[in-house]
Order: sequence, then C-alpha cells, then structure tokens
Amino acid sequence: MSKIIDLNSLIEFYKRAYFPMADSKYSEEIKFYKPKLRFIIPISNFHYPKKLFSEFKKTKYSFKIDQNFAKVIELCKEIKRKDQDTWINEIILDTYIELHKIGKCHSVECYEDDNLIGGLYGLHIGSCFFGESMFSLKTNTSKFCLLYLLAILKKNNFSILDSQFFNPHLVQFGAYEIETEIYENKLKESLEIESCFKEVNNFQEVLSLLQSTNQRS
Repeated sequence: MSKIIDLNSLIEFYKRAYFPMADSKYSEEIKFYKPKLRFIIPISNFHYPKKLFSEFKKTKYSFKIDQNFAKVIELCKEIKRKDQDTWINEIILDTYIELHKIGKCHSVECYEDDNLIGGLYGLHIGSCFFGESMFSLKTNTSKFCLLYLLAILKKNNFSILDSQFFNPHLVQFGAYEIETEIYENKLKESLEIESCFKEVNNFQEVLSLLQSTNQRS
C-alpha cells in the first residue's frame, strides 16, 4: 500500500509557508522547509524573453491541463537534470496524485501530436499556486508550459505563484526573492481569496493575456 502524507496536514503546512521535499528520489523520508527567502514569479507583471515568446507563438505544440497529471509528476521525478538530483520520491509522487484527485493539484502539459514532451505541476490553495516541478523532453517545452500557466493564473486572478527556492532559470520571467515575513503576510491575504483554476478558451487568448503585460525583456 502506498505511503502518503496526510492531505489535510500537508495543506495546513503550505498555509503556514512550509513545503515538503525528499533528499532524493530513493529517500523514504520527507522533510518540511521554510526558507528565509522565498522565490516568487509575479503574475500581473511578469517578464518573458522576446525570442522565447516568438517561438511560443509559432509553436505547433498543443497544451492541455490536468489530462495526464500522474505522467507529468512521474517524468518530473525521473528526468535527468544537470544541476541536481530530484527531490521527488515515491511518497511525494503518491501524495500529489491524491491531491490532484481532490482538485488541489494541477498540471500543464505540452504535446507534440499525442506525445507528452513537457509539463509542470503545482498545488492550488485559495488564490495561490505553489509551483512544484517541471520537465522538458524537447527544448523550451517546460518554459512554454510556464507561459501557459501564467496566462491561466492571470485570467483567473491568482495572487501568488510561489517557486519556493531561487532558480536562475526563472529570473528571465521576472522572478524575485522576498523575505519570509513579507511572503507570509502576502500568503495570508491570498489564502482568503478563492480563485478557480480554469482553462483559457484557446491559444489566441493565451497570447493575448501574455502580451497585455507589456513586460518583455
């Protein structure tokens, strides 16, 4: 039988600014973290590189949400990364699949024909989206999914996109660090607002939502 973190307890940890990680995918333990600095991607005034957006506009790939959550988190767990080992073990994987089943976790997925080639997933509470992990099987497909996610969060009036620890790859999207005390105050306010994770109508609406920020770098 799969071992999972109690879902209600886990959600309460997030509400108190903690999140879980394993030391490696082989670990049988979970640790909870609350870093002194929190890494945030702004939703209403994010940036994106012009070249990346140009490629995104021309892409022949298709995007979906919540069609294959289990496969997304499995690929996030198994994909080889240059910088570090994954922090997703079997407990994390099984727990977040259960969270997805009760509507608390979502995935954004990039497809080439019917093949899943990029994706990300995260936890949704109130008007907060806690980005957990992403993967690419082809160049830029995880970044394309992040652009798609930003459009969804913007359309549905989310307040926080939390990326947890500093990640130099996300600075190009306007991500920045804030002190935990500031983050916790913003978190408390954002948890009182309930946003829905609703799909955008079509790809043209995604482009419109992204372009309306006028924050290209």
